[in-house]
Amino acid sequence: MGGLALEGRSIVFASGKGGTGKTTTVANIGVALAQFGKEVILIDADITMANLSLILGMEDIPITLHDVLAGEAELKDAIYEGPAGVKVIPGGLSLEKVKKARPERLRELIKEISQMGDFILIDAPAGLELTSVTALLIGKELIIVTNPEISAITDSLKTKLVAEKLGTLPLGAILNRVTSEKTELSKEEIEAILEVPVIGIVPEDPEVKRASAYGVPLVIKNPTSPAAIAYKQIAAKLAGIKWTPPEPESPVKRIFKALFGGKR
Repeated sequence: MGGLALEGRSIVFASGKGGTGKTTTVANIGVALAQFGKEVILIDADITMANLSLILGMEDIPITLHDVLAGEAELKDAIYEGPAGVKVIPGGLSLEKVKKARPERLRELIKEISQMGDFILIDAPAGLELTSVTALLIGKELIIVTNPEISAITDSLKTKLVAEKLGTLPLGAILNRVTSEKTELSKEEIEAILEVPVIGIVPEDPEVKRASAYGVPLVIKNPTSPAAIAYKQIAAKLAGIKWTPPEPESPVKRIFKALFGGKR
């Protein structure tokens, strides 16, 4: 006997400015949720600077969200399986496709997409241009990805205020690329400015760049690295499950694996 399909949680990840590490955050939290057994769909809603597929190692994809938004392809043909079974609706890298895409069609598509998974994570463009506002509109919840510096926090506050006016509920903020230098704002200061809780702190970690260079999400490439553990903790919090970080490998074990190989 058929019934109404349950809607997944549609969460838009946004930042007031570029360079905060938002796309990397979306990719890793999405894959981590999939590793926890959740049905996850990642949408690259950055119409002009789509690069989510690059971080996931999914280049040269024939049909993208841009084709769907241009009315030249069906949604089902733009959904691909990525790492750990996460579903991905990638953006296109072709300038010609960018010109044809109609971002407003995202609002029509999100109802269909939200019935396909437990979590729909939307990678929004940075800033507050039309495409950014459209992405804020299609998510029911908002997570701000920011850095602990005053300019990034100021821009994030603008994004949060716009999202609230659009009816999108701010869940909290993720502080990314944290180094604990004295010039950085503290978690408490950021919570006071943004008036949302900080739901995760991701430390600056050279393994993030290495993973991106290989096109493999960090939570797969190096799951015991500090940033990977932070991503998994955020994913566990969103999923409402308890997760204990693995014990870090000893230097001796790392040397042994480097010399003689091991499971990767």
